[in-house]
Amino acid sequence: MPIATAMAVYFILWWLTLFTMLPIGLRTQGEEEDVTLGTPASAPHKHRMGRVFLLTTIISAIIFAIFYIVNQKLGYGVDDIPVFFPQLK
Repeated sequence: MPIATAMAVYFILWWLTLFTMLPIGLRTQGEEEDVTLGTPASAPHKHRMGRVFLLTTIISAIIFAIFYIVNQKLGYGVDDIPVFFPQLK
């Protein structure tokens, strides 16, 4: 796999994982009953983007490693999906 392709796949996985991780563990100002004037009650209570970015990077790296092993080392690709799920033909 060329490095540009690997970087593109990792970027897409990272971006999808980021949007999956954003709402996990989120406490809103409305839930904490501490709404700052001028902000909606659904705004986050505490800033935690560094933690979310770190978890996103770790989880994306694990998913990419699994993808790389299955795709490059075991030789399975998109064309092999009907082998695993024959009803999708």
